[in-house]
Amino acid sequence: ETPEQFGVWVRVGVVLGDASALDERTQELAYLGLLAAVLVGTALGASGTAMQAVARNPLASPDTTAVNAGAYLALTLASAFGTTLAPLAGVGVAFVGGIAAAALVIGLSSGRSVSVVRLVLAGSVVTMGLASITSVVMLLLPWEVQGMFAWGAGSLSQNGSATVVRVLPVVAAGVVALLLLARRLDVLQLGDDAARSLGMRVGATRVVVVVVAVLLAASAVSVTGPIGFVGLCAPLLVRLAARRVRQLTRHRVLILASAATGVALVLTADVLLRAVFGSVAGVTVPTGVVTSALGAVFLIVLARRLRSGDTGEALAGMRAGTALGRRAPWLVLTLAGAALLAALVAAVLLGDRALLLGDVDLWLRGAASVRLEIILDSRMPRVLAALLAGACLALAGALVQAVTRNPLADPGVLGVSSAAGLGAVVTIVAVPAAGFATLFGGALLGAAVAAVVLLGGTRGGDQVRTVLVGVGIGAFSSALTTLLLVRSDPWNQNKAMTWLAGSTYGATWVQQLPMVVVLVLAAAVLARTSRDLDVLQLDDLTPRVLGVAVPRARLLHVALAIVLTAAATASIGVVAFVGLVAPHAARLLIGKRHALLLPLTVLLGATLVVVADLVGRATIAPAQLPAGLVTSLIGTPYFLWLLWRIRTDR
Repeated sequence: ETPEQFGVWVRVGVVLGDASALDERTQELAYLGLLAAVLVGTALGASGTAMQAVARNPLASPDTTAVNAGAYLALTLASAFGTTLAPLAGVGVAFVGGIAAAALVIGLSSGRSVSVVRLVLAGSVVTMGLASITSVVMLLLPWEVQGMFAWGAGSLSQNGSATVVRVLPVVAAGVVALLLLARRLDVLQLGDDAARSLGMRVGATRVVVVVVAVLLAASAVSVTGPIGFVGLCAPLLVRLAARRVRQLTRHRVLILASAATGVALVLTADVLLRAVFGSVAGVTVPTGVVTSALGAVFLIVLARRLRSGDTGEALAGMRAGTALGRRAPWLVLTLAGAALLAALVAAVLLGDRALLLGDVDLWLRGAASVRLEIILDSRMPRVLAALLAGACLALAGALVQAVTRNPLADPGVLGVSSAAGLGAVVTIVAVPAAGFATLFGGALLGAAVAAVVLLGGTRGGDQVRTVLVGVGIGAFSSALTTLLLVRSDPWNQNKAMTWLAGSTYGATWVQQLPMVVVLVLAAAVLARTSRDLDVLQLDDLTPRVLGVAVPRARLLHVALAIVLTAAATASIGVVAFVGLVAPHAARLLIGKRHALLLPLTVLLGATLVVVADLVGRATIAPAQLPAGLVTSLIGTPYFLWLLWRIRTDR
């Protein structure tokens, strides 16, 4: 047998009870991996079932409620500050992070009615924000958190039996607790009023079930790291089977069946991983990469089968325009331009070394000292890159929001930026010596494929499908990106990770040319089509009545958004939330007329990224934070405020 074949049979042999040919140490590792898979699959399957029952939302899970991300951040912080945790203490730390994240997401997604979109959006954005904080910790304290990156994708590899053995009773107790609450969960499906009429304390029941569900998910994270989408897919698969097997509709059976399905999913992913990559290489690739990729595909397929989406919630967020913006829009544009100019001056003068305007004048005249020339030769292209990338991403976000009629959409939230990043990472790994043009081509191809999948799966711009398919695309792209990173050599891995964080480091003048060309092209096109965007954002019927060719107009503006996103991503990497924050802030200030909205959006987006890059360069100098992480830290609270605003409006 080859080593690759042996790697598969290590797992299969243990499952079938035929491990006699394995040496003692190999048997121990195989049994530990098997036990970890059973433990984690059980915990996540049961946890997802409980969350879906409490929320009465089929997409509730430890992933979509950000429990996994919160637990992982808590464990990363504990590791970064040198805290040595006993296994059960690790569960406690993970539980604190998970319950805090879940409380935030559930609070934002709850309302007068259950909203699938609001839950997924809140969970996705909180996850992105927590992941950004985790990335900042890893960049600032790389030695203290060494090994957390691969573990953070979900790995069954265990150093010993202590963690698994001590967490096992916690998982068992959690499952038993859910089984005892199963009848209450059955009653809860009848509705809050019906449950109260039967004497149930609905609020207390929800709190207890959520606490138990988060405890189970936190236990799983403390053992293997966050293994994605098992808590979502396992209960949904069982619920699909329940259409033919009515006994599965009872939560006492549903919880056990979901736990068993979760175990099957984790084991299948692990065996598949080792079958493809072999016994040695398979150990280095986290099992969570496979479950996340498969779960993302499952989410996309599920979204395509949804019957209808609710567009009223999305359009509610598009009410906009201040009194000043309506009376004097050009004054608002002038003030935004002045703010951008001030940000540019600050970005040029501040950093690891503060400069004066006279220093810049000397540099422009070619009379600067060697040291000053080195500083500005590296700083000026970075400032220009931030300026142009912010403009590109903001404009792309405005186009996506207009075409989809969804103010909560942007290339990052809909997975286009992640797909562009995946395309560029494939280029970096496959062709390490590739030039910028090749990198741009890879990013453009990735973004284009994502857009095709997004448009093909949304059936005419349905808001629910658009968001769900976009989240699935982002998760799938992130999973494949993680796979490429853990399989690449350290040099390409560090290069790609820095770039994925959205860094202007190493920017050159030549790299800015594609963004300039794309922005000029977009300006020429949008000068003629801004009125089309005004009517496209209304509904499907009005544009046709006014003679707008809706399919062609949508395709044109989506294509522009793709090229803008690819150009920015190829230049400075993946930067999130700019395409969300800038258009929405512009709409709040000046209203919905795109002739005014688009210029203001460009100014605000450019200002945001320039300021983010400045903060990243100057805050902890000489160390630096990538601009993409700073925009995530800024954009996450803004997005959550926006969700809260829509929630209260409804």
